[in-house]
Amino acid sequence: QVQVVESGGGLVQAGGSLRLSCTASGLTFDDYAMGWFRQAPGKEREGVACISWTGGTTYYADSEKGRFTISRDNAKNTVYLQMNRLEPEDTAMYYCAVRNHGTCTTSWKHRADYRYWGQGTQVTVSS
Repeated sequence: QVQVVESGGGLVQAGGSLRLSCTASGLTFDDYAMGWFRQAPGKEREGVACISWTGGTTYYADSEKGRFTISRDNAKNTVYLQMNRLEPEDTAMYYCAVRNHGTCTTSWKHRADYRYWGQGTQVTVSS
């Protein structure tokens, strides 16, 4: 049984930082690319970042480039999202997802390309 569990969310002031973690079990972790998504109230879930199975390829949404960094530790079955210079607009539930295969492509934001999802961790950025 595959489990995907996010952690590390919380309340932070604008300009601050948070590091989210996501651990996946019940699968061969380094067979899969991993993605982070977020969903704000009343909005659709949107892609934040994707990392390939080796960690050698990453993609970011334009609004996160230069502020967020995705990384992974295959020995720990864990993917991370380091978020710096947070803005109130970053407030959302953040979800980790296991991609259908090992690579990120230009279609990495398509939710249908991810097979397993976590329950999410809330990030709230106060102004």
